[in-house]
Amino acid sequence: MAVLPLCSIHDPELRRKAKKVPKIDGSIRRLVDDMIDTMRAASGVGLAAPQIGVSLRIAVIEVLGEDVVVLINPEVVKRGGERLLTEACLSVPGYYGQITRSEWIKVKALDKKGKGFHLKGEGLLAQALEHELDHLNGTLYIDHLTGPEKLQKVSPQIEPNSNQNVSPSHGSEG
Repeated sequence: MAVLPLCSIHDPELRRKAKKVPKIDGSIRRLVDDMIDTMRAASGVGLAAPQIGVSLRIAVIEVLGEDVVVLINPEVVKRGGERLLTEACLSVPGYYGQITRSEWIKVKALDKKGKGFHLKGEGLLAQALEHELDHLNGTLYIDHLTGPEKLQKVSPQIEPNSNQNVSPSHGSEG
């Protein structure tokens, strides 16, 4: 397992729609393990494969106190509600912003072994799910800002309350 370099906001890979994983094999499982190591090393809540330069529909999320969720070829099934929150991204370091996300979201995906599952997330998990799925579609949280005044520079004294898929670089960092 390895910690991989993160792509930054100017990397074109972050703006591409990721491709479906055709087959879950040893190389995909190793990639997932490396993504988990990378997410943890960056103190993130989530990480999508495009953030490490891999155009595949894979994301990992680890909300405090919960097991790591591995999402391969995830799709939104349903979402509901709206809430304003602070978000940041590992690929947009040094900034955070206020955006609107769903109160809850339900997704379907494959796990690391290729088994299908459904997951409903609320709170930070919902934010992380939406944030990481956005990455898989070439969208960054800054694309959801209603204006430039909603983007703030991280102050050394004040850290954003983010969903790392929220961290100072992911708010919901991912």
